[in-house]
Amino acid sequence: MFIRRSVAAAAVSLVAVTAAACGTQRGEQAQSASPPPSFTPRPMCAEPVEVPSDPPSPPVPSVTGTRQEGNGESGDQAPHYAENHAYRMQASLTPDERARGQASAKLIREELEKVRKEGGAGGHGAFGEERIAAALSRLGCGEEHGMYIGPGFYSVHTGVVCVSGYVTKDELTSEVHGAYIEPQPGTGPCVKNRGGH
Repeated sequence: MFIRRSVAAAAVSLVAVTAAACGTQRGEQAQSASPPPSFTPRPMCAEPVEVPSDPPSPPVPSVTGTRQEGNGESGDQAPHYAENHAYRMQASLTPDERARGQASAKLIREELEKVRKEGGAGGHGAFGEERIAAALSRLGCGEEHGMYIGPGFYSVHTGVVCVSGYVTKDELTSEVHGAYIEPQPGTGPCVKNRGGH
């Protein structure tokens, strides 16, 4: 009887040690494996001929017009606010990427300014999606660049950065930023997720 219990105890111990070792090994493999990229690399578009050698100091959105829109986030944040909104984080940009992005944004604004000068804005001063898409396509930007156009809004990934902004009869804005970790479903990588977890 004593021998049977000892054998049974040894078998249970062996299974436990094996399971623990497998768990440890899998955990180590999972930690050492590199995570998949958050989005597929995009081809280049809106490529500037020349990129400034000195990146712009403070990253300030370029604005023409009057839009005054806050992000609704105040300094008085609930505990765990950062963790709960991590899905809205953007990829960081190097100074070189930011400089290239600013140069691309300038090209995009020039094309969109032509749309504004041609006139013909629709409801709420917004231009038709096809006109904005045509302006961006003149710079080589298309669906493969995660382009998204909504009423008076545009976003595109140039292959380096996101350029997003508003184009209406009264304003033209552009912002250079990194792709969102979890963008708004049904859009490209450059549209902030308005939902929640």
